[in-house]
Amino acid sequence: MLDLDMSPYAAFVWPAWGISAVALAALVVRAAVEARRWKRALDRLENEGADRPQAAQGAVGPKDGPQAARSAVGPEE
Repeated sequence: MLDLDMSPYAAFVWPAWGISAVALAALVVRAAVEARRWKRALDRLENEGADRPQAAQGAVGPKDGPQAARSAVGPEE
């Protein structure tokens, strides 16, 4: 069985455990709230940009990867 008797130290250990548990719970709640806020902001930005034209492909770069990576393996056949 668990021996949770901490005789002379119980007055220090149990409040420390309690404070730690409260701090961890607060961090989890804060992370969840912030994640929802970031998700809403991302959805808003994605929906806001849906009616605007996309950038030209030349401004963004090639889709298939950098030229250096392709030329390093040799010429294409």
